[in-house]
Amino acid sequence: MSLLLEVCQVSKVFGGLKALDRISLKVEEGEIFGLIGPNGAGKTTLFNLISGTLPISAGSVVFKKREISRLPDYQICQLGIARTYQNIRLFGRMTVLENVLVGQHCRTQAGLWSTFLRLPAERAENARAQRVAEEWLDFFHLSTKRGEKASSLAYGEERRLEIARALATEPTLLLLDEPSAGMNPQEVRELNELITKIRNRGKTIFLIEHNMRVIMDICDRIAVLDFGQKIAQGTPAEVRADPRVIEAYLGREE
Repeated sequence: MSLLLEVCQVSKVFGGLKALDRISLKVEEGEIFGLIGPNGAGKTTLFNLISGTLPISAGSVVFKKREISRLPDYQICQLGIARTYQNIRLFGRMTVLENVLVGQHCRTQAGLWSTFLRLPAERAENARAQRVAEEWLDFFHLSTKRGEKASSLAYGEERRLEIARALATEPTLLLLDEPSAGMNPQEVRELNELITKIRNRGKTIFLIEHNMRVIMDICDRIAVLDFGQKIAQGTPAEVRADPRVIEAYLGREE
C-alpha cells in the first residue's frame, strides 16, 4: 500500500470552541479506514475540512502528495475526493438517473458552444457520462428506478443513490459519513457487502460510523476521536480493547 491521504496536525476553531485539536492520521491506498467517536467528537468536522467544505484553522491536508488544505471543494472533488453526508442530500425532483449524472459534471469539459452546437466532443462526453451513471445504478441495484423521482425512493435506496452519485465523480478516495444511519439489519449487511465491493474496484474508503458492526466487520484500521482529539488508532481488535476507547463510550466507572 502507498500513502493516499495525510492529515497533519489539523485544528478547527469555531469562535472560542476548538472542535478539532491537532489531529493527524494517514489513510493508505486501497484500505477501508474507519473514524469513530461519541457525538460531538469532531468526526464530520474533519470530513468537512478534508473535502473543503470548511476552511482549516491550522495544519494541512495532503492528498496524492499535494497539499489541498486551501483549495475550494470543487477542485478537491476534481482531484479525486468525493463524499456523502450524514443527512441525505439528493435532488428530490430530479430522476434517479439525473441525480447520478450530476456526479459526472466535474469530469466534463465541453464548453458553451460545443453544447449549443451539439458538436461531436459534447455528444461523446454525454454518452460517456450516461455509461458511467448506468454502471453505478446497476451496481447499486437501482437500474429499475432510473426514471423515477429521487423523492419516491425508500430510505435505504436513497442512501445507495447518494453513494452512487459520489462514485460517479470517479474518485480515488470516497468519504462516507454514517452511510448505515437509519438502515435496518438486512440493509446494513447489504451495505457492508457493497462497500467491500467498492474497495475491490480500486477505491479507498474513509468512513464515519456509529454502527460498530459495520466498523468492526469491514475496516482495516480505525481512528477514534473524543472531544476533538484523537485518542486511539489501530486495527479493529486493538481499538476495541483500548481502555481510552472504552472510557469514551461507556464512561470512566464502566
